[in-house]
Amino acid sequence: GWALLGSRKRARGLLMSSEFAIKVENLSKCYQIYDHPGDRLRQFLMPRFQRGFRQTPRQYFREFWALKNVSIEVKRGETVGIIGRNGCGKSTLLQMICGTLNPTHGSIQTHGRIAALLELGSGFNPEFSGRENVYMNGAVLGLSKEEIDSRFDSILEFAGDFIEQPVKIYSSGMLVRLAFAVAINVEPEILIVDEALSVGDELFQRKCFSRIDAIREAGATILFVSHSGTQVVE
Repeated sequence: GWALLGSRKRARGLLMSSEFAIKVENLSKCYQIYDHPGDRLRQFLMPRFQRGFRQTPRQYFREFWALKNVSIEVKRGETVGIIGRNGCGKSTLLQMICGTLNPTHGSIQTHGRIAALLELGSGFNPEFSGRENVYMNGAVLGLSKEEIDSRFDSILEFAGDFIEQPVKIYSSGMLVRLAFAVAINVEPEILIVDEALSVGDELFQRKCFSRIDAIREAGATILFVSHSGTQVVE
């Protein structure tokens, strides 16, 4: 239900290589859907009793396959856009590539530091200030305190004037500014974006795309979801 649009133009300064930044093979994700809350307990207990009495275990849920047998390869330095209808598994795919969601079947290989903009506020502690969340997220992405210190002014340029306030009071636009500021300043080798930039105003979006273009020109791999045909072309 979704499609890939990719640019195979090599970024400046990047050597031709067959090495993949992202390689996904036969990836599937299945969710168990329960019609009634009590069915979860029945599923946990009843099959054990049924097997004990040599009965065929009954299944108290129905399966929903958000993604089934998907294989893609993205080479270093490529920019790939994923487009498709709502509910077709685009975000599920990105979350599994980032490691925030475990697949039911299949394998994922990534090569390089990943920075991701997924759901708004994911990875942020709402009680912490913007500054505290910057240091916490930077540490998760593998940066030392000294490295974050050296990048903080650049992060602040994107994040805005409320860096000392708890992020629970941030608007959706302020939240995506902070998330984007951290993601682009970890100098990612793979940048993954899931529709997040659609929240910001036009000026902020232009600023973001300018920075993303600079990251692409530096040789990074970019994988993104967008419902905007204009953004895909850009």
